[in-house]
Parts: sequence; structure tokens; C-alpha cells
Amino acid sequence: MTEHSPKASEATALYVYAVCRADGSPALAGVPGVTRDAPLRTLPLGSLTAIVQTVRAAEFTDEAWQERLTDEPELERYARAHHEVVSAVAAQAPTVPLPLATLYTAEDRAERVLSDESARFHTALKRIAHHAEWGVKVYAAGSPGDDGGGAAQRPSPPGDRSRPAPGAGRAYLERKRNLQARREQRREESLRVAETVDTRVCRIAKASRRLRPHGPGTAGDHRVQVLNATYLVAEHRSAELELLAQDLRESTGAGIELSGPWVPYSFVGEV
Repeated sequence: MTEHSPKASEATALYVYAVCRADGSPALAGVPGVTRDAPLRTLPLGSLTAIVQTVRAAEFTDEAWQERLTDEPELERYARAHHEVVSAVAAQAPTVPLPLATLYTAEDRAERVLSDESARFHTALKRIAHHAEWGVKVYAAGSPGDDGGGAAQRPSPPGDRSRPAPGAGRAYLERKRNLQARREQRREESLRVAETVDTRVCRIAKASRRLRPHGPGTAGDHRVQVLNATYLVAEHRSAELELLAQDLRESTGAGIELSGPWVPYSFVGEV
């Protein structure tokens, strides 16, 4: 009897979430992953363990994934499911998260490729052990009224509207120059504050990454972001970091947002 290959709709792939050390299997009960068709399980990789799940290959073709990228709620669902698995494992052991939708066509291929990267995994795991990622965003201190353009010009007397007041042009240009100078001064001061915050936090952190500052937010949030950075901080120094953030808020007057602790996605390197 001829053995037929499975239909495309029945073909499966192996979804890999993360890699951790093989010091006992992490508890995964109650964490569904990106599909309910198969449970999460472990894939032994010598001294390492990969957290994997069998999924329908048809749901992760290039076409299916491109379509998903245009469906924000669906994309967010997958991202949250992926993150929940990584977080569950990271709560039990140092963990290297893999990018969203890391798939292999067969288990033996996944085992071979991931094993070839074992040295890099071990390096990353050593770096992030007992550390967490913290985000720090700094917003320039507000200066209400500085953008008003100065005092309004007094209107010309009735009957003389065609003739500007003597020196009106010079006064207008002077106001514009003063406004520009104040803006530049605030910008320079904000950049100094950003460097101060980064320097102080780096004294606590093991590693850091500067990210591109975001533009003004929505919903009426017009704050100017002058620092967007992430830091790898030892677990026993988290309280120290929170106290430092409060001290910097008070000493600089800047808006400082501290978020975390997170799984250290930014510090595992390209794996």
C-alpha cells in the first residue's frame, strides 16, 4: 500500500517559545500557549531545555502571518500568549525567550538547530541569571506659558490701522528670538537631565540599552520624551532602583516612568 503524505491542512510544525537550563522540567499546567490543539511540552537539548508546542503549520504560513500582521487584535492575542509562556518559565528559571513565531518543520530539525546555538544560549543565561529588565522613560519638565509667543500686540488706534506702531517689527522679532532661545535652553536642560538619569541608573544596572525616544503620545499627552532606555538589574537591587527613580523625580523635576520587572528580552542577544 502506498503511503500518502498528510494533507497540507493536517501538517504540523514545532513552535519554540524559549530555552532554559535542564534543571528539572518547568511547570506549564494551565498555560495554553498559542493553540489549544496540543499542550506545551519540553524538548531536551543536552544541558538545556526548549519549551515547545505542536501547532498546525497552515496557521503559520507566510500568507497567514502576513494577514495576521494586519489584524491588530489577533496579533496581540498571539503576542500575549507567547509572552505568558515565556513569563511562566522565567518565573521558575533563567530563560532565553525566542522571537514570536519561531517555528521548525520537524522536531529533529529544531533539536539540531537549537543545539548548534547552545554556546550562545549558555552565555545569555549566565548574563541574565537573577536579573530582570526595567524600562525608564524620562519626559522633559513642563513650562506652561512658554510657548505662547509672548505678550499680545496692542491693536493700533482706530483710524490708524494701516500704520504699525513704531518699533513693532523689532519687538516682534525680539519676542521670536527670546522664545526660540527659551526653547533651546529647555531642550539642552532636558538632555542634561536625560544623561544624569541614565548615568545614575547605569551605576545600578549590569547592562543598558538606549532606545529611540517616542514622539508625543495620544489622548492629549504632549510630553516630550528625552530618554527611552532599558536596564538589566539584579533582583536584589530592584528596591534600590525604585528609590533612585523617586529621588531623581524630586531632584530634576522631570517626569520619570519606571516599569518592570520584565523578562530580559533586550539582553539575551541574537539567538
